[in-house]
Amino acid sequence: MSARARRYLLATSITAMMGISGAAHAAQCGSNAGGFEAWKADFSRQAAANGIGDRGLKALAATTYATSTIKADRGQKSFKLSLNQFMAKRGGPAIASKGKVMRRQNAQLFEQIERRYGVPAGPLIAIWGMETGFGGYMGNSNILSAVTTLAYDCRRPEFFTGHLHAALQLVDRGWLSPQAIGAAHGEIGQTQFLPGNVIKYGVDGDGDGRVDLIRSRADALASTANFLRGHGWRAGAGYQPGQPNYGALQGWNAASVYQQAIAIIGAEIDGP
Repeated sequence: MSARARRYLLATSITAMMGISGAAHAAQCGSNAGGFEAWKADFSRQAAANGIGDRGLKALAATTYATSTIKADRGQKSFKLSLNQFMAKRGGPAIASKGKVMRRQNAQLFEQIERRYGVPAGPLIAIWGMETGFGGYMGNSNILSAVTTLAYDCRRPEFFTGHLHAALQLVDRGWLSPQAIGAAHGEIGQTQFLPGNVIKYGVDGDGDGRVDLIRSRADALASTANFLRGHGWRAGAGYQPGQPNYGALQGWNAASVYQQAIAIIGAEIDGP
């Protein structure tokens, strides 16, 4: 299956999962801020009809058109690099080196995660390091404004509509603050989950009764392992290209250089 087909299936499955009617897509998309407020008003009516409560609706009303998100969405260039260029740009060797330290420092957590989900520390730490520098930088964009802008934008509204509905659900549950900061496309937390994936794969890794991918590394890493298991990860199988679990890494990110980088860095971390 092609990367485009996988993205389409994810978008449609999230939309179906959230119970969004076809009418939710009826509002006119836009390529600038001109129609944003009118689109939000229409989406708010549809969201209310599909179960979003007052807390989520108030958060939606407070969102603003995120020009920086649109700029980032149009300027993604790093995935066009060669593998060596990508590894150098993302600091692959440094992530592997620090990742070994993080593995030792959090040995009990990673042992618990592997027992439950079958995913070893290496690829989880590689993703953690690649996405946010081990939680050091999770973005500078308001998550709700970013996702709302992308659901309104004409480039990929079908994909982000489900994620916007999911983000509003997270606000209603108290799992996401309307002021929460994340990446330019609305990714949340230490391993950068899109909102729909928090709904589907988010788990309480530290036992405090809620899913907090921003503050809790246990929640973020356990949720990442749950995502990989949900994409076919088999305990004990390899995750290098051509091995059974490489497909799960492809589910995490559609870019070939990213998949290869995670496999390489993960193997370094899991090694002696």
